[in-house]
Amino acid sequence: MPSPTRPASKPTGLECRMAVLGADVRLTPHRREVFDTLAASTDHPTALDIFTRIKDRSPGISLATVYNCLDHLTSAGLIKQVHLERGQSRYCANLQEHVHFHCETCGKVIDAHPAADFDPARFWILPKGTKVTRMDIAIHGTCEACANK
Repeated sequence: MPSPTRPASKPTGLECRMAVLGADVRLTPHRREVFDTLAASTDHPTALDIFTRIKDRSPGISLATVYNCLDHLTSAGLIKQVHLERGQSRYCANLQEHVHFHCETCGKVIDAHPAADFDPARFWILPKGTKVTRMDIAIHGTCEACANK
């Protein structure tokens, strides 16, 4: 008698992203946990923030492991590293073209998407013959909540 077959499990968001990007990363349980935590957040957490959020669910994880996971995921193009002046790096799972707005009062980091198709070569005077492959832009100011205080 043939054994019943299990239905194929639905691919995770990380597996779908890897397939689309052609990323070749070994998916360890810790890398999945770090990615899932980052993908569920909207606040662009630091490595320490991510570690704090997952240490109860993954008691064997260390801060060094979180940093290693973030490094692998960033190197593979599965997440973005966000640099804001001299502060700790933050991480973003949003791979759509966007910039980051940083509130200098409360420290919040918010994704800001272009209002229309955006060609950096038309907005900035770039050296002749250059080709823009990505942008790392942060806009600084005060968020609405802080401005209303």
